[in-house]
Amino acid sequence: MTNPLVICAAMTMATLNAGIAMAEPRPAVLELYTSEGCSSCPPAEAFIAELAQRPDVLPLSFHVDYWNDRGWRDIYTFGDATRRQHLYAGSLRESSVYTPQAIIDGQKAFVGSDRRSILSALTDTREGVATRIAVNGSQVNVSVGAQPGAKTADVLLIGYLREATSHIGRGENSGRTLQEFNIVRSLARLGRFTGSARDFSVPLSSLPKDATHVAVVLQTLGQGVITGAASLPLTAPP
Repeated sequence: MTNPLVICAAMTMATLNAGIAMAEPRPAVLELYTSEGCSSCPPAEAFIAELAQRPDVLPLSFHVDYWNDRGWRDIYTFGDATRRQHLYAGSLRESSVYTPQAIIDGQKAFVGSDRRSILSALTDTREGVATRIAVNGSQVNVSVGAQPGAKTADVLLIGYLREATSHIGRGENSGRTLQEFNIVRSLARLGRFTGSARDFSVPLSSLPKDATHVAVVLQTLGQGVITGAASLPLTAPP
């Protein structure tokens, strides 16, 4: 009688030898849409600081620009953040955009300061496409493992600033000193992943000068579900 464990092991080795990458654990990607001009946002920013300590979560703060005409211009805003949030409003059937808003893995939206709901949504272990990122000399190299049958996804490169302190002079947060974390400074599409292994390389100089970390995110077309993610500091910690 054939041992089923032997058959299973043989099938696993055959799969690996064929170059088919297995799904692997990945961090949950939490996008926070926020603004220095919003008085409801600091508690959500503080929550991001906590989540940034977890290896199973990649929190990213996108500073939107629609608060900039209300007394204080947030220096970390950029148009791509606002456009990205509006696209989510459509895909997630949200009636409007707002701050602070958190979106997990491109699938579910929450009030950014709703700790209980967000922590509950982050409890599950996630698996995704094998994704690697490395800095070699003056280049940022990204590798995406093969996963036949995977949905086509955009490969996104994100530069972000780990931490900043901002003194707010006007607007709803006037007089406050804000601590902000994982502030997205750039968002670029490297190409598409269609199931076959792919490698990308970009100059380190293409990232903003104030970026301290870099992340790669795989997101199905139409700004859909996130299927892979990894991050890396650009410099060694002191």
